[in-house]
Amino acid sequence: MSKIADAEIAEFIYRVVHDGSNYRMTAMEKLHTADMSILSPSKEGAITRAPREDVFGEFAARGSNGDAPLSTEYKILHIEEQGDHATALLYRRMSDASPPFLYELRLRRDAQSWRVSGETVTPWPDPRKAGTFLPPRQNA
Repeated sequence: MSKIADAEIAEFIYRVVHDGSNYRMTAMEKLHTADMSILSPSKEGAITRAPREDVFGEFAARGSNGDAPLSTEYKILHIEEQGDHATALLYRRMSDASPPFLYELRLRRDAQSWRVSGETVTPWPDPRKAGTFLPPRQNA
């Protein structure tokens, strides 16, 4: 992927984080596809799917209730573009009182720009357990 594409996607992610964290619903409408959803693990180990309507409803309610903006703390860990699709991995913390999470943003490019078509949000990995996802070879 070119540095220009990386910069374009990084600028798009900046807008997603800042507009979302400040409950700018009109801007959020333009940054997400109509069919986007957020996947996350529940405490019971099941996968929860929050459709766009639920996610946007929560952000709109926070804004209307006068909630303070969320933190815009994030770090892009990886961007991978494949034609009109891209995946970005982010370190993201929405407040000092909440733990960080690993965000996978699934992006689609349409005629106008990139849009978020989905997110997967998981707890930030425990560094003591980080490493390869495969177990050691048995016959090395």
